[in-house]
Amino acid sequence: MVQSGSELHKVALKRLKDRGVTLEEIAELVYDLQKPYLSEITMELCLDNVQAVIRKREVQNAILTGIELDVLCEENKLSSPLQEIIKEDEGLYGIDEILALSIVNVYGSIGFTNYGFLDKTKPKVISRLDDHKNTQETHTFLDDIVGAIAAAAASRVAHDNPEISDVMK
Repeated sequence: MVQSGSELHKVALKRLKDRGVTLEEIAELVYDLQKPYLSEITMELCLDNVQAVIRKREVQNAILTGIELDVLCEENKLSSPLQEIIKEDEGLYGIDEILALSIVNVYGSIGFTNYGFLDKTKPKVISRLDDHKNTQETHTFLDDIVGAIAAAAASRVAHDNPEISDVMK
């Protein structure tokens, strides 16, 4: 049976929390992305936008899918060579980024550039999740999902504040 939106939302939030990710950490990424363009930005606004992104069913589905694959990998329940590819977060395995882009795609092209920046620089919580060498946990999908949620939320902020563009002034 397919769960209702609110039930799916609750499960997605719980999975993030169970994996050690807080919405506040994601909101910090949004704040850092938008602060250069929106001097009045607040953490509250960033958190509101993170929550709005996670209310989307497509985002909830991506969260659940990615985390499930990470957990199955931790439990050595994937077939070889996929088990080793995901465990090592192999550089040429781009499916984790493709899943993340399904989140970013909901909010337009600015989300792609925000996501690319976060994926390349790996700030804050993304760096912690990406450090797969010093932990038994696998976050091959989760680090990209967190970056995508932040990128999408930052895009929402930008779209809601068109006056920040020099063209719109």
